[in-house]
Amino acid sequence: MPKRDKVEKNSDWDFSNLRAMILNCTLKKSPAESHTERLINLSKGILEENGISVELLRPVDHRIAPGVYPDMREHGWDEDAWPEIWEKVHEADILILATPIWLGEKSSECTKVIERLYGHSGQTNEKGQYIFYGKVGGCIITGNEDGIKHCAMNILYSLQHIGYTIPPQADAGWIGEAGPGPSFGDDGAGLDNEFTKRNTTFMTWNLMHMARILKKLKGIPAYGNQRSLWDAGCRFDNPNPEYR
Repeated sequence: MPKRDKVEKNSDWDFSNLRAMILNCTLKKSPAESHTERLINLSKGILEENGISVELLRPVDHRIAPGVYPDMREHGWDEDAWPEIWEKVHEADILILATPIWLGEKSSECTKVIERLYGHSGQTNEKGQYIFYGKVGGCIITGNEDGIKHCAMNILYSLQHIGYTIPPQADAGWIGEAGPGPSFGDDGAGLDNEFTKRNTTFMTWNLMHMARILKKLKGIPAYGNQRSLWDAGCRFDNPNPEYR
């Protein structure tokens, strides 16, 4: 096995044209300390070390209306901060949804964010593909009881369903023992957990690699997945005689 000081990154890798958005779906408003953010910072540090522009935002700090439309002010709500947040999400090549576990599930803020993302799922890009094509998604989970894989399955499924590309091992997290106890970082809890450190590092690099690949390819190839052409009658080699 190569020694640490003998391992070198590929000099051809350039991540500096990538942008990442991390949504910390904690239930704690700023500036309250977030255990989830402690783990986020490990991933954020790797992204920034490689020249990626990163924005970290807590949805709970903003008056985001519930719903499944791009702007809920058009559907009876007086306030909705989501349209401004959406502009940042839309510009990002990488989206990381981070959430604590409550009652075995992702937070209510995370659910609301996914619902608002879903509100854009009918929109298309300049190729006629769904708007999230060419973007990469992952998730970070924290808690003090079981539920990392359960929450990750739901989040990653939701992201891929609306068009995000999910690379290998795109989830990471930490949980303590069952029952009341320290959360991530309390008195050093979890900070030396090899499994968590490894998975968070692998997740971050896989997101970076996939985002770089898609950026170089100018996204997912536009054949067989263009809603605009399907609506115009193109059937992309579908063998159903009714479509030929």
